[in-house]
Amino acid sequence: MEWSDEAIVLGVRRHGESGVLLELLTRDHGRHFGFLPGGRSRKTLPLIQPGNSLAVTWRARLDQHLGTLSVEATRLRAPRFINAPHALYGFAALAASLRFLPERDPHPALFDAVIHLSEALPDAESVGPLFVEFELRLLAELGFGLDLDNCAATGSREELVYVSPRTGRAVSTQAGAPYREKLLTLPGFLVYDGLANRVSPQALAEAFALTGYFLQRWIYEPQDRAPPPERARFVESLTREEDPA
Repeated sequence: MEWSDEAIVLGVRRHGESGVLLELLTRDHGRHFGFLPGGRSRKTLPLIQPGNSLAVTWRARLDQHLGTLSVEATRLRAPRFINAPHALYGFAALAASLRFLPERDPHPALFDAVIHLSEALPDAESVGPLFVEFELRLLAELGFGLDLDNCAATGSREELVYVSPRTGRAVSTQAGAPYREKLLTLPGFLVYDGLANRVSPQALAEAFALTGYFLQRWIYEPQDRAPPPERARFVESLTREEDPA
């Protein structure tokens, strides 16, 4: 068995005397593990840090085997993350979220979103909305997509300001008024303003609260897992209000 693919490194673990076990997200072969001989060498280790992109070839006698990797670095992002602590938290949270994907199950659109997000991670001004978009896409890929296009009660596309915590569907101002204390806030940039405009820290915090609620309810709790602590640190670093003084 042999295949070649594009990949981004999610994790690296020691394996044997000088090798490493690489955890990758690949475009066409999903989240995949493989053994890289000599991966702990001074020459190779900097190339396979989490966040870096690789061209990989995987070989094994049988498909169910761990397999051996050969790699070539194509994009080194890890050094940029080191100079931006929020980016380190962000990529750690991203990688932890991707571990809920079944192994070897391809998600090419999600792979593209991960590459785009990883490129943007060092830019604290713009990465927040992209990360929220990634979490919404991840929920959808796992079968728990939110429906934010129109009001669950009236079908209207106007004044969508809430989300039902039970169904994950948008609710308009008028329909949600009697129940507003029980509904989640839907930030306008997710349905009207788009990701290109600058998003306030408050709106960003509301968006992360929205995706965090459904990740907790539909992903973490059923698997008896806690949210990755890096996500909370990442969100806090992006939504912290500037001191006017």
